[in-house]
Amino acid sequence: MRLWIALHLPRLPLEVFSPRWSTDQCTVVLEQERVAAMSELAHDAGVRLNMRRGGAIMLAPQSQFQQRSLPLEAEALQAVALALLQFTPQLAQAEEATLLLDVGASLRLFGGIRALCHKVADSVRALGFTGALSCAPTARGAWLLARSDAGRALTMASLERRLEVLPVGLLPPARAYLDWMEGIGCLTLGTLRRLPRPGLQRRCGRGLLDMLDDAHGARPELHQWLQPPASFHARLELFDRVENAAALLFGAHRLLLQLTGWLCARQLAVERIQLLLEHERGRIAGPPTVIEIVLAEPTWKDGHLLRLLKERLAKQVLDAPVIGLRLEAPQVQAMAPPSDSLFPEPGGSKEDWQRLLELLAARLGAENVLQAAPSADYRPEQANVWRSIQEKIRPADARAQLPPDLTSLPRPAWLLPQPIPLLMRDHRPYYGSPLRIRSSAERIEAGWWGTMQSRDYFMAEGEDHAHYWLFRERDPSARNREPRWYLHGLFG
Repeated sequence: MRLWIALHLPRLPLEVFSPRWSTDQCTVVLEQERVAAMSELAHDAGVRLNMRRGGAIMLAPQSQFQQRSLPLEAEALQAVALALLQFTPQLAQAEEATLLLDVGASLRLFGGIRALCHKVADSVRALGFTGALSCAPTARGAWLLARSDAGRALTMASLERRLEVLPVGLLPPARAYLDWMEGIGCLTLGTLRRLPRPGLQRRCGRGLLDMLDDAHGARPELHQWLQPPASFHARLELFDRVENAAALLFGAHRLLLQLTGWLCARQLAVERIQLLLEHERGRIAGPPTVIEIVLAEPTWKDGHLLRLLKERLAKQVLDAPVIGLRLEAPQVQAMAPPSDSLFPEPGGSKEDWQRLLELLAARLGAENVLQAAPSADYRPEQANVWRSIQEKIRPADARAQLPPDLTSLPRPAWLLPQPIPLLMRDHRPYYGSPLRIRSSAERIEAGWWGTMQSRDYFMAEGEDHAHYWLFRERDPSARNREPRWYLHGLFG
């Protein structure tokens, strides 16, 4: 099924200076000394489109007047396109701040056209822009519906009915001939299409007929798809100086949406990101503050990254106000294919577990979330150390140097930090009650390169039926002395 989504950004000239969430700013955008766009407050004050600058100043003197910036608009449109690549790799840019998405192959993945349209609209709102969205079986048809905010048409029959009543001025080649068309009573696309084609081509040119044919599916459409860059670098200029790090989360979310689209388009997963907080420029400029997030499991979704950045920004103390954000992805790898197992893992997948650990590390600090790091050493107190969850360890390599039957021997669930010397009563070790030996000796002799240890380990049982892990020191020089016993661990 061929289906297109067209996204038109009607307020782009204004929202590059004043995002849609900024409702308390009175902003007027001028082009050739005439009003090209205005905010709601300026509109309420009486400012209208095509009004001269002097009249706008008289009606709303408190407004911020900006000259229309086509480079800023092109940069913003490119950012929106990059974020929408997460929904389809076939995305093209059309005239008049409109993006075209070929989503026919993406419907099943996102749960149908209705759910997909909601996701696209949510992404555009999160980026801070106002979008008019429509869908149709042809790209030009979807473009016309989005430009007129005429809704959706999922079939060709529905599209033709909607195109029939649209004003003829929506087609760019027809705008130079509007007076002539009005004179002959040709006001809609339906009446325009019923005019004789040879005479219409001689009068208005071939481009007008081509657009009509494209909209009705009468000829194949050719598009130049957006190609994502080889590496990811995105920057956002803030509209004011920000002194609270937690207030930067909205801007960071905008950059993360672009990162998600870039990763999906390139079929990559990110392992490490850097958010750079840019401070004042000029003579008092300082280096940017770097917030780095290292992931144990690579990801290509923005939800988990946003939670991690939220925790880091909540604890970040700013040395100077922030005027800009820059996001980089210096470490990426190929996206892993989905699991081919028939049944899901109980308790969630491995990726879910890693995301939980990373969230805890961001909230509590990496030094407070530890993991066991086994080492190839027979001494129990040396066989394991605790390291940060962000360190990559390979415990399998350490265990490979030990005998394969070592893990089958009884080991306590709780190893004491320091062995506790035990009293001897009636030639038996005593710990709250006399302990009865329940296993044969396991001799451990190791540490000849450092601190030599020679011990015989036993599993013992108390009168409360609790099990303990004891060892007896082997000292060949003390043959006539009763051996000393120590408690080293407790069994669960």
